[in-house]
Amino acid sequence: MLRTLAYATVALAPVEGYLTDIQGHLGKVAPSLLIVAWLATLFRERRAPRWTLLHAVLALLAVVVATSAAVHSPGTFTAAYTLRWLPFLVLAAVLADVAGHEMSIRGLLVAMSVGAVLAGVGALCGLLLDGHSRASGPQPDPNDLAYFLVAAIPPLFIVRRETWKWRGAVFAAGGVLVTAALATFSRGGALGLLVAAAWLSLRRVLPWRVFAGAAMAVVVLCSGALLFAGPQLTRAIQEKSFIAASNVDTRELRWEAAARMVAADPVLGVGPGGFREAYAAASHNAEIDEQTPVAHNMYFEVAAELGLPGLTLFIAMIGVAFTTSERTVRSATPAARTEAVVIQASLVAVLVMSMFLSEQYYLPLWSLVALAVATGFREHSEGKSCRCVSCT
Repeated sequence: MLRTLAYATVALAPVEGYLTDIQGHLGKVAPSLLIVAWLATLFRERRAPRWTLLHAVLALLAVVVATSAAVHSPGTFTAAYTLRWLPFLVLAAVLADVAGHEMSIRGLLVAMSVGAVLAGVGALCGLLLDGHSRASGPQPDPNDLAYFLVAAIPPLFIVRRETWKWRGAVFAAGGVLVTAALATFSRGGALGLLVAAAWLSLRRVLPWRVFAGAAMAVVVLCSGALLFAGPQLTRAIQEKSFIAASNVDTRELRWEAAARMVAADPVLGVGPGGFREAYAAASHNAEIDEQTPVAHNMYFEVAAELGLPGLTLFIAMIGVAFTTSERTVRSATPAARTEAVVIQASLVAVLVMSMFLSEQYYLPLWSLVALAVATGFREHSEGKSCRCVSCT
């Protein structure tokens, strides 16, 4: 049951919009049941969670979130955004423990890709059948969809490809994810995809010839789209160009407002969700038609809402993930090394895309951090097992 719920939590995250359309809280069922099942397992086995540095950082970050929320409790968005923060902190701790000891990291990575492929298929169907100018599907914002799709591409490289059937499935899944990501016309998504591909190539998981072949395939795909859907593609590009020009100006305004919030209260910030409430005043009413936006930069928004201590812990959490996975890369078996590099590539893509998006409230960041730490769990336990066997 615990494994099923963990797979469901990761796989259903990209299609949460579809679940929400059916019932407002349906997308939260699997994560909630996973937390309950994990607690029940700990109670049944009479054991405590296997604590790591990540759990300490998550606990301290939870304290900062709760303290900032308490100080800014009258805020319009404080309660709602506090309830968004805390489940992700708990889920990261749960997934790190579960993936490190109870189940396959590879299986969770595959589940992430499967869910993203379903989201990509839905987005492409909406693009082709419903006349949408940009792929969005289960995420209202195409940029958020690109975030899920790009993060799910590197895990395809850990799927076994010994048979033509598996190779065909991986190729088809990659085609769907790349096509749907490009169809979002997200510049951050495109940049994240390039960074992930470069990371995989530099770490020798993605051969350069495959990288070149994939680039040529993208060129052929774009040429085919231009040939067969030229008017629609031209309209989408024109709309995106107009939006992009506006986005550059508005994001600068929001980042400046976030900096003012940090300067005004560097210790506890303006509280969870406080950026939206304080934006009009901090920006001096710079956007008349948008009074409660997000910062469109994860790091600025975390700093503005939780202060510099919160941002420091947030970055420390990411740092723990990278240092742990890097130890695995340097000392693990080839299969475990590939898993760690793939997780790093997805995490790097997420961090790059989050420079233009407020993505701290989406699962890929938290699940990838958890899986990165879980590689260290696995490598440590397997190493101990090997030493014991040799000793006997």
